[in-house]
Amino acid sequence: MSAATCVWDLKATLGEGPIWTGNALWFVDIKDHKIHRYDPASGDATTVIAPEQVTFLAPLAIGGGFIAGLKSGLHKFHPLTGLQRILEVEAPELDNRTNDATVDAQGRLWFGTMHDGEATPSGSLYRMDATGVARMDKDICITNGPCVSPDGKTFYHTDTLEKIIWAYDLAEDGTLSNKRAFVKVAIGDDVYPDGSVVDSEGYVWTALWGGFGVVRFSPSGEAVDRIELPAPNVTKVCFGGPDLKTLFFTTARKGLSDETLAQYPLAGGLFALQVDVAGQPQYEVRLV
Repeated sequence: MSAATCVWDLKATLGEGPIWTGNALWFVDIKDHKIHRYDPASGDATTVIAPEQVTFLAPLAIGGGFIAGLKSGLHKFHPLTGLQRILEVEAPELDNRTNDATVDAQGRLWFGTMHDGEATPSGSLYRMDATGVARMDKDICITNGPCVSPDGKTFYHTDTLEKIIWAYDLAEDGTLSNKRAFVKVAIGDDVYPDGSVVDSEGYVWTALWGGFGVVRFSPSGEAVDRIELPAPNVTKVCFGGPDLKTLFFTTARKGLSDETLAQYPLAGGLFALQVDVAGQPQYEVRLV
Protein backbone atom coordinates (compact mmCIF):
# COMPACT_ATOMS: atom_id res chain seq x y z
CA MET A 1 0.00 0.00 0.00
CA SER A 2 1.35 3.41 -0.93
CA ALA A 3 1.88 6.17 1.62
CA ALA A 4 -0.81 8.67 2.51
CA THR A 5 -0.49 12.12 0.93
CA CYS A 6 -1.09 15.42 2.70
CA VAL A 7 -3.74 17.07 0.50
CA TRP A 8 -4.24 20.18 2.67
CA ASP A 9 -1.47 21.38 4.98
CA LEU A 10 -3.80 23.51 7.08
CA LYS A 11 -2.05 22.89 10.41
CA ALA A 12 -5.28 22.27 12.32
CA THR A 13 -5.10 22.52 16.08
CA LEU A 14 -7.71 19.75 16.42
CA GLY A 15 -8.86 18.55 13.00
CA GLU A 16 -11.81 16.18 13.41
CA GLY A 17 -15.05 14.72 12.10
CA PRO A 18 -14.45 14.16 8.35
CA ILE A 19 -17.50 13.21 6.29
CA TRP A 20 -17.95 12.77 2.54
CA THR A 21 -21.08 14.41 1.15
CA GLY A 22 -21.91 16.41 -1.95
CA ASN A 23 -18.74 15.22 -3.70
CA ALA A 24 -16.59 16.97 -1.11
CA LEU A 25 -14.99 16.32 2.25
CA TRP A 26 -16.26 18.35 5.20
CA PHE A 27 -14.49 18.44 8.56
CA VAL A 28 -13.88 20.74 11.52
CA ASP A 29 -11.10 22.19 13.64
CA ILE A 30 -12.64 22.04 17.09
CA LYS A 31 -10.26 24.31 18.97
CA ASP A 32 -9.93 26.89 16.19
CA HIS A 33 -13.73 27.10 15.69
CA LYS A 34 -13.55 26.28 11.97
CA ILE A 35 -15.66 24.34 9.47
CA HIS A 36 -13.68 23.19 6.42
CA ARG A 37 -14.69 21.95 2.97
CA TYR A 38 -12.22 20.26 0.61
CA ASP A 39 -12.97 19.33 -3.01
CA PRO A 40 -10.37 16.78 -4.18
CA ALA A 41 -11.43 17.10 -7.83
CA SER A 42 -10.65 20.81 -8.05
CA GLY A 43 -8.41 21.25 -5.03
CA ASP A 44 -10.69 24.00 -3.73
CA ALA A 45 -10.49 24.46 0.04
CA THR A 46 -12.82 26.79 1.94
CA THR A 47 -13.35 27.64 5.60
CA VAL A 48 -16.21 29.03 7.69
CA ILE A 49 -15.55 30.46 11.15
CA ALA A 50 -17.88 29.28 13.92
CA PRO A 51 -18.61 31.34 17.08
CA GLU A 52 -17.42 28.58 19.42
CA GLN A 53 -15.99 25.06 19.41
CA VAL A 54 -17.59 23.08 16.57
CA THR A 55 -17.16 19.33 16.80
CA PHE A 56 -19.06 17.49 14.06
CA LEU A 57 -21.25 17.86 10.97
CA ALA A 58 -24.04 15.52 9.86
CA PRO A 59 -25.89 16.18 6.57
CA LEU A 60 -29.64 16.76 6.68
CA ALA A 61 -31.93 14.85 4.32
CA ILE A 62 -34.45 17.69 4.09
CA GLY A 63 -33.63 21.31 3.43
CA GLY A 64 -29.92 20.88 2.82
CA GLY A 65 -27.16 21.83 5.19
CA PHE A 66 -26.10 19.99 8.31
CA ILE A 67 -26.67 19.40 11.96
CA ALA A 68 -23.56 20.73 13.68
CA GLY A 69 -22.36 19.89 17.15
CA LEU A 70 -21.09 22.87 19.13
CA LYS A 71 -20.10 23.23 22.74
CA SER A 72 -23.46 24.88 23.47
CA GLY A 73 -25.47 22.10 21.82
CA LEU A 74 -26.89 21.16 18.44
CA HIS A 75 -27.29 23.71 15.63
CA LYS A 76 -28.39 23.73 12.02
CA PHE A 77 -25.62 24.86 9.69
CA HIS A 78 -25.79 25.95 6.08
CA PRO A 79 -22.81 27.54 4.29
CA LEU A 80 -25.05 30.35 3.00
CA THR A 81 -26.98 31.16 6.16
CA GLY A 82 -24.65 30.11 8.98
CA LEU A 83 -25.68 28.53 12.28
CA GLN A 84 -29.07 28.40 14.02
CA ARG A 85 -29.48 26.85 17.46
CA ILE A 86 -31.66 23.72 17.75
CA LEU A 87 -31.27 22.66 21.36
CA GLU A 88 -29.04 22.53 24.40
CA VAL A 89 -27.94 18.95 25.10
CA GLU A 90 -26.54 19.30 28.63
CA ALA A 91 -26.31 21.90 31.39
CA PRO A 92 -23.45 24.38 30.87
CA GLU A 93 -22.16 23.84 34.41
CA LEU A 94 -20.98 20.36 33.42
CA ASP A 95 -18.39 22.07 31.17
CA ASN A 96 -19.03 19.38 28.56
CA ARG A 97 -19.06 19.75 24.80
CA THR A 98 -20.30 17.58 21.97
CA ASN A 99 -17.72 15.37 20.28
CA ASP A 100 -17.79 12.68 17.59
CA ALA A 101 -20.91 11.61 15.67
CA THR A 102 -22.33 9.32 13.00
CA VAL A 103 -25.61 8.76 11.14
CA ASP A 104 -27.08 5.28 10.70
CA ALA A 105 -28.99 3.96 7.68
CA GLN A 106 -32.32 4.89 9.31
CA GLY A 107 -31.27 8.52 9.53
CA ARG A 108 -30.69 8.55 13.28
CA LEU A 109 -27.93 10.81 14.58
CA TRP A 110 -25.58 9.30 17.17
CA PHE A 111 -23.23 11.62 19.04
CA GLY A 112 -21.34 11.90 22.27
CA THR A 113 -20.47 14.55 24.80
CA MET A 114 -17.24 14.83 26.74
CA HIS A 115 -15.69 16.91 29.50
CA ASP A 116 -13.98 19.85 27.80
CA GLY A 117 -11.07 19.67 30.24
CA GLU A 118 -10.75 15.90 29.69
CA ALA A 119 -10.75 15.32 33.44
CA THR A 120 -14.24 14.18 34.54
CA PRO A 121 -16.36 11.20 33.35
CA SER A 122 -19.35 13.47 32.71
CA GLY A 123 -19.86 12.61 29.04
CA SER A 124 -22.67 10.58 27.54
CA LEU A 125 -23.67 8.88 24.30
CA TYR A 126 -26.88 10.13 22.66
CA ARG A 127 -29.25 9.14 19.88
CA MET A 128 -31.34 11.76 18.08
CA ASP A 129 -34.32 10.79 15.91
CA ALA A 130 -37.84 12.02 15.15
CA THR A 131 -38.84 11.46 18.79
CA GLY A 132 -36.07 13.64 20.21
CA VAL A 133 -32.74 13.10 21.96
CA ALA A 134 -32.15 10.07 24.22
CA ARG A 135 -29.16 9.21 26.41
CA MET A 136 -27.88 5.74 25.48
CA ASP A 137 -24.77 5.43 27.69
CA LYS A 138 -23.06 7.62 30.29
CA ASP A 139 -20.16 8.18 32.70
CA ILE A 140 -17.51 8.60 29.98
CA CYS A 141 -14.80 11.27 29.98
CA ILE A 142 -14.10 11.31 26.23
CA THR A 143 -16.76 9.74 24.01
CA ASN A 144 -15.55 8.89 20.53
CA GLY A 145 -15.92 6.85 17.37
CA PRO A 146 -19.63 6.03 17.08
CA CYS A 147 -20.14 3.89 13.96
CA VAL A 148 -22.39 1.11 12.68
CA SER A 149 -21.81 -2.18 10.85
CA PRO A 150 -23.07 -2.49 7.24
CA ASP A 151 -25.95 -4.76 8.27
CA GLY A 152 -27.06 -2.18 10.84
CA LYS A 153 -26.98 -4.71 13.68
CA THR A 154 -23.79 -3.75 15.55
CA PHE A 155 -23.03 -0.33 17.00
CA TYR A 156 -19.52 0.65 18.07
CA HIS A 157 -18.50 3.37 20.51
CA THR A 158 -15.10 4.26 21.98
CA ASP A 159 -14.13 5.30 25.49
CA THR A 160 -10.87 7.00 24.55
CA LEU A 161 -9.23 7.31 27.97
CA GLU A 162 -10.13 3.73 28.91
CA LYS A 163 -8.78 2.63 25.49
CA ILE A 164 -11.82 0.41 24.88
CA ILE A 165 -13.95 0.16 21.75
CA TRP A 166 -17.33 -1.14 22.87
CA ALA A 167 -19.78 -3.08 20.72
CA TYR A 168 -23.54 -3.19 21.24
CA ASP A 169 -26.43 -4.96 19.55
CA LEU A 170 -28.42 -2.32 17.65
CA ALA A 171 -32.12 -3.07 17.26
CA GLU A 172 -34.31 -1.80 14.43
CA ASP A 173 -35.96 0.68 16.80
CA GLY A 174 -32.59 2.18 17.75
CA THR A 175 -32.18 0.59 21.19
CA LEU A 176 -28.79 -0.74 22.30
CA SER A 177 -28.15 -3.94 24.27
CA ASN A 178 -25.48 -6.54 25.02
CA LYS A 179 -22.63 -4.07 25.59
CA ARG A 180 -19.29 -5.86 25.36
CA ALA A 181 -15.63 -4.99 24.77
CA PHE A 182 -14.84 -5.21 21.06
CA VAL A 183 -11.18 -4.20 21.33
CA LYS A 184 -8.89 -3.11 24.14
CA VAL A 185 -6.32 -0.93 22.35
CA ALA A 186 -2.95 -1.81 23.88
CA ILE A 187 -0.43 -0.36 21.44
CA GLY A 188 1.50 1.97 23.75
CA ASP A 189 1.15 3.92 27.00
CA ASP A 190 0.43 7.20 25.24
CA VAL A 191 -1.60 5.84 22.31
CA TYR A 192 -5.38 6.21 22.47
CA PRO A 193 -8.20 5.13 20.13
CA ASP A 194 -9.90 8.14 18.58
CA GLY A 195 -12.52 8.34 15.82
CA SER A 196 -13.63 5.23 13.93
CA VAL A 197 -15.47 4.26 10.76
CA VAL A 198 -16.73 0.89 9.47
CA ASP A 199 -16.05 -0.12 5.85
CA SER A 200 -18.35 -2.02 3.51
CA GLU A 201 -16.87 -5.35 4.65
CA GLY A 202 -17.65 -4.66 8.31
CA TYR A 203 -14.08 -3.88 9.38
CA VAL A 204 -13.51 -1.07 11.89
CA TRP A 205 -10.84 1.54 11.11
CA THR A 206 -9.72 3.41 14.23
CA ALA A 207 -7.52 6.50 14.34
CA LEU A 208 -4.72 6.49 16.90
CA TRP A 209 -4.08 9.61 18.96
CA GLY A 210 -0.37 9.47 19.69
CA GLY A 211 0.00 6.45 17.41
CA PHE A 212 0.96 7.95 14.03
CA GLY A 213 -1.75 6.17 12.09
CA VAL A 214 -4.83 4.01 11.86
CA VAL A 215 -5.56 0.37 12.68
CA ARG A 216 -8.09 -1.81 10.83
CA PHE A 217 -9.89 -4.38 13.00
CA SER A 218 -11.80 -7.37 11.71
CA PRO A 219 -15.41 -7.92 12.87
CA SER A 220 -13.97 -10.31 15.47
CA GLY A 221 -11.67 -7.59 16.88
CA GLU A 222 -8.38 -8.75 15.34
CA ALA A 223 -5.95 -6.06 14.13
CA VAL A 224 -5.39 -6.95 10.45
CA ASP A 225 -3.81 -3.82 8.96
CA ARG A 226 -2.16 -0.56 9.97
CA ILE A 227 -1.53 2.66 8.03
CA GLU A 228 1.26 4.96 9.18
CA LEU A 229 1.09 8.75 8.87
CA PRO A 230 3.76 11.45 9.39
CA ALA A 231 1.62 13.00 12.14
CA PRO A 232 1.50 11.79 15.76
CA ASN A 233 -2.14 12.59 16.53
CA VAL A 234 -4.55 11.04 14.01
CA THR A 235 -8.11 11.88 14.99
CA LYS A 236 -10.55 10.24 12.57
CA VAL A 237 -10.84 8.50 9.20
CA CYS A 238 -13.51 8.72 6.50
CA PHE A 239 -14.16 7.03 3.17
CA GLY A 240 -14.81 9.31 0.21
CA GLY A 241 -14.32 9.84 -3.47
CA PRO A 242 -16.64 8.69 -6.28
CA ASP A 243 -16.10 5.00 -5.45
CA LEU A 244 -15.73 5.49 -1.67
CA LYS A 245 -12.21 4.05 -1.89
CA THR A 246 -10.29 7.14 -0.82
CA LEU A 247 -9.48 7.13 2.86
CA PHE A 248 -9.21 10.62 4.38
CA PHE A 249 -7.49 11.29 7.70
CA THR A 250 -7.79 14.32 9.99
CA THR A 251 -4.92 15.08 12.37
CA ALA A 252 -4.12 17.51 15.17
CA ARG A 253 -1.29 19.70 16.45
CA LYS A 254 -2.87 19.97 19.91
CA GLY A 255 -0.53 18.91 22.70
CA LEU A 256 2.59 18.64 20.53
CA SER A 257 5.79 20.37 21.55
CA ASP A 258 7.67 22.79 19.28
CA GLU A 259 10.32 20.10 18.84
CA THR A 260 7.76 17.50 17.77
CA LEU A 261 6.09 19.96 15.39
CA ALA A 262 9.47 20.71 13.82
CA GLN A 263 10.04 16.98 13.34
CA TYR A 264 6.52 16.39 11.94
CA PRO A 265 5.62 19.64 10.14
CA LEU A 266 2.57 18.09 8.43
CA ALA A 267 0.87 17.46 11.79
CA GLY A 268 -2.59 18.99 11.66
CA GLY A 269 -2.89 18.33 7.93
CA LEU A 270 -5.59 16.51 5.99
CA PHE A 271 -4.29 13.31 4.40
CA ALA A 272 -5.67 10.95 1.75
CA LEU A 273 -4.89 7.43 0.54
CA GLN A 274 -6.40 5.14 -2.09
CA VAL A 275 -7.43 1.78 -0.61
CA ASP A 276 -8.84 -1.44 -2.08
CA VAL A 277 -11.97 -1.68 0.04
CA ALA A 278 -14.88 0.75 -0.18
CA GLY A 279 -16.49 2.50 2.71
CA GLN A 280 -20.17 2.87 3.47
CA PRO A 281 -22.09 5.87 2.11
CA GLN A 282 -22.63 8.89 4.28
CA TYR A 283 -26.23 8.70 5.50
CA GLU A 284 -28.36 11.79 6.07
CA VAL A 285 -30.18 12.76 9.24
CA ARG A 286 -33.97 12.26 9.00
CA LEU A 287 -35.91 13.83 11.86
CA VAL A 288 -39.43 13.48 10.43
